[in-house]
Amino acid sequence: MADRLERLVNLTATLLETRRSLTLDEVSERVEPRYPDDKTARRRRFERDKETLRELGIPIRVESVDGFGAEQAYRIHPDDYYLPELSLSEAELAALHVAVTAVRLEGDAGREGLAKLGGLAGEGADTAVAELDVSPGLAVLFDAVSRHATVTFSHRGAPRRLDPYGVVLRFGHWYVVGHDRDRDAPRAFRVDRIEGEPELGPDGAFTPPPDVDPADYVRADPMTYGEDQPVDAHVLVDAPRAGWVVDQLGEEAVVERRPDGAVVVRLPVVNRAAFRTWVVDLLDHAEVLSPPELRADMVAWLDAVAAPAGSDA
Repeated sequence: MADRLERLVNLTATLLETRRSLTLDEVSERVEPRYPDDKTARRRRFERDKETLRELGIPIRVESVDGFGAEQAYRIHPDDYYLPELSLSEAELAALHVAVTAVRLEGDAGREGLAKLGGLAGEGADTAVAELDVSPGLAVLFDAVSRHATVTFSHRGAPRRLDPYGVVLRFGHWYVVGHDRDRDAPRAFRVDRIEGEPELGPDGAFTPPPDVDPADYVRADPMTYGEDQPVDAHVLVDAPRAGWVVDQLGEEAVVERRPDGAVVVRLPVVNRAAFRTWVVDLLDHAEVLSPPELRADMVAWLDAVAAPAGSDA
């Protein structure tokens, strides 16, 4: 495995740095570790390496040596491989800085990308308003959406096959939404409840419906799940988070708009644990106003969370 990884790196560098296309024999002379001497084994191993690099998004061109296709040669053109100069303005870099420092993805890849684009993580870089975990398998699901590829995975112990239309962040959790092939119905699955790595099928396996909005699949949020009688919660959300909450719940949820930009929203609650998670995600920007029993439940839960381990609080 180590030899193959080294060979793939060297193959990429060789095909990228050459000023003309190289035949397989020429590639074999330049790349270490060496390909087999046997021509059939050499061709087979090289084809595997070439397909691996293409799957990684590295564009290898196949060209004819003499113009008649008798012998093939290979090259990675720099214009195909390298990103063009983006030439972002100061305002665009500032907007990226705000986005990167406001919500920090796990691994801090955002700040690394910002630096590569010419932006600097300056003041406020260590004061993100939220940190967002990247669930295992999330990259595969985003890839499946862009490729229109069916994904297969196990969800709560059951195998599922999904044509994914989108990946949505809602109420602090990632959801993959689309058409469930086994149930022949639209479905939304919480990504952190997918067991293991999703398996990606062939590209172009389905065509999403026109004008599909993946967010519509999770409008019925987790707070409405359960068998208990729903209660209408009234929550005060201050101005910095008001727009985000209204976008999330819909304008029909607003029962009061205050002069300072804050809003009071009404939402049905069945699952109190999901409701608590939603309120806590808003940090100190939200206050449960009513009903009294729901407010008391929230206060008691926060007291229990804040109490030192082993105490009776």
